[in-house]
Amino acid sequence: MAAGVWRWLRSAPGTYLWLAALAVTTVIIHRLTPEEARAWLGHRSTNLYHLGEDPVRVLIGSAFWTDGGGWFGYAVLFTIFHANAERWLGTLRWLVVAVLAHVGATYLSEGVLLWAIRNDDAPQRAMYTLDVGVSYALAGVAAVLAYRLVRPWRWWYVLGVFAVVIPPILLSRTFTDIGHGSAALIGFACYPLTRGRGGAWDPGALPRRIRRRTSSAG
Repeated sequence: MAAGVWRWLRSAPGTYLWLAALAVTTVIIHRLTPEEARAWLGHRSTNLYHLGEDPVRVLIGSAFWTDGGGWFGYAVLFTIFHANAERWLGTLRWLVVAVLAHVGATYLSEGVLLWAIRNDDAPQRAMYTLDVGVSYALAGVAAVLAYRLVRPWRWWYVLGVFAVVIPPILLSRTFTDIGHGSAALIGFACYPLTRGRGGAWDPGALPRRIRRRTSSAG
């Protein structure tokens, strides 16, 4: 059992090194008071102010911090999406997808927020809004995994992704909702990176084999 777990971890090193870093930063945030945590995260936020002053620092830094909660939930999501994408695409291509989704969705969502501020649909203080986390990269990587599936499973998966990211845009219309939708579209646009990565997976193959064996045994 332990050997199997270790083999799985080694097969997706980028995913689990990232998750380990998130575990450390989550512990740090938990040791701070709410006021200290907000100030700490605010310094690493990819808000409009910091994107204008020091974009590289905050784009990198924000990817290693969350609001301090939900690490185990992220561990599950990283294992389901990031690890499988890294195992399939290879570490370099997986990282390219994650970075494109994180950076692209950040600029697209903050661009919408800037437009709203300039049109008096959002207050000036919104340029300092807290924006850290790994969810844009996660949304992009989850989307690119659609190409891992054979049709028609692929289309059901795509519909599932849209079912997660589209309703919040229509109902809440926050810049983070727009960011998640943008990240998913970026992930779908990363199809060229999936070429040459082996045949698509058929989730229905195993149940069909089991049925055939059961019928033959009967």
